[in-house]
Amino acid sequence: MAFSKTFPRTIQGSSYPLWEEVYLTEEEERQAEECCKQENFQLMDEALREARMLAIKHGINEDLIRTKLAIALFEKRASHVVFWKESLAKDKFDGKHDQSNK
Repeated sequence: MAFSKTFPRTIQGSSYPLWEEVYLTEEEERQAEECCKQENFQLMDEALREARMLAIKHGINEDLIRTKLAIALFEKRASHVVFWKESLAKDKFDGKHDQSNK
């Protein structure tokens, strides 16, 4: 099932927007998922390093506590696949309407 997102498009002379649905191709979805995966991997790596520094600073030596801290940091900052797909759909929507307005 293709990812889709609905965006409002302003119609001149109307106070109500026209809602337009934008679909991503399978390739666009895979690209968004891959970008998200790479970004999340980097965020997790950074979170683990920061958790280690915090554990050392506060004298926490248990690996489990460091792991839980890293996961908490990761979840707080991690971007989700849906965000990436919505962002790509928005770019596609804006690009489509930027060209039609020229």
